[in-house]
Amino acid sequence: MALDVQSSISAVNAQLDFRPVAKRIGLVALATDHTTETDFARMLHGQDVGVYVNRIGFENPTTHESLLRTGARLNDAAADILPDEPLDVLVYGCTAASVVLGNDKVAEHMSCAKPNTPCVTPSSAAFDAFDALGAKRVSVLTPYTQDVTDSLTSYFSQHGPRVINACCFGLSDDREMARISLESIVEGGVAACDPDADALFISCTAVRAAVCIEQLEARLGKPVVTSNQAMVWRCMRHLGMTSRVPNGGSLFKN
Repeated sequence: MALDVQSSISAVNAQLDFRPVAKRIGLVALATDHTTETDFARMLHGQDVGVYVNRIGFENPTTHESLLRTGARLNDAAADILPDEPLDVLVYGCTAASVVLGNDKVAEHMSCAKPNTPCVTPSSAAFDAFDALGAKRVSVLTPYTQDVTDSLTSYFSQHGPRVINACCFGLSDDREMARISLESIVEGGVAACDPDADALFISCTAVRAAVCIEQLEARLGKPVVTSNQAMVWRCMRHLGMTSRVPNGGSLFKN
């Protein structure tokens, strides 16, 4: 038999903290993404940082046209992350879209929703990472088709370091990119890295390259930068955090 229990207002006043967590990262990810949230959670484990995610529609195959279509979706997606509340950093987690749209255009879309919020993309974060590492010439490995890879290397050479060579796995579905084996990432990275390169960049937030960084650096004897590692590193610097990330590679020692 149900008891007739009446609730009452607590005699203890509910004091409100300024925020549930100290720092807020807003992450816009592709609907098809398998990897970015996992990497952020792993690399920020134990930190007083909340990563608040919203996803936007994305239609495979990954082409210039499908990447361009994501731009119009960024404003609403950013606005729906903690509506009417400020974020400390806003992130768009798609490397290929950031170079096809351009980082300035991505920031324009996102800052309409969250004004005066620093905007991070994988490519802008990578450029800052190369500067921190003193890397002027880089080798690139991507999971993309050749035409999307060519767009990335062109954008990098115009806005970042000189790309001296690039290799790609030739995939057009980002769900398959997320399934590239760790062995393939390591061996592909070793094969792609030119002896004259100052660093290796592994592109794509879907690719599980962040867990391979230290293994690759041990093989190559030079820094390795990946899309998700660079984004986490750049977000942490925006937040004033200088703590190292276990297995984060040379970048987190700068």
